[in-house]
Amino acid sequence: MKKTILVFGLLILALLLLFQFSKYTLISGDLQIEYVMAFVAIAFLGIGLFINKKTQKQLPISNSQIDLKKVEELGLSKREYEVLKEVALGLSNNEIAEKLFVSESTIKTHVSNLLVKLDAKRRTQAIQISKSLNII
Repeated sequence: MKKTILVFGLLILALLLLFQFSKYTLISGDLQIEYVMAFVAIAFLGIGLFINKKTQKQLPISNSQIDLKKVEELGLSKREYEVLKEVALGLSNNEIAEKLFVSESTIKTHVSNLLVKLDAKRRTQAIQISKSLNII
């Protein structure tokens, strides 16, 4: 938490310094406005890529932690298990359908089958049950 606050604080400080530098160069007439705008755009691109890289870090799930026997005991098909993993990532039915190249109604059917097989009432409850069973 402290590291995140420090990183964002430094990013804000860098942006403020960048704006002050660009204001100085415009007032003094040393640089043309196009160069300043290009420099600001490149800086924002770099900051955006940095933030994206930091937020997209995902912990790899090793297959040794997943209890595949429990998946078989529950009677989950391969496709239902794929849908369960995508639901656990927080994707909507439409997003899952696009990712797995099937219709949204097929995903709805798989999700309802998952809820029945996991004895869950909601998707979030299905995810909690799946995590407690070590199948995701």
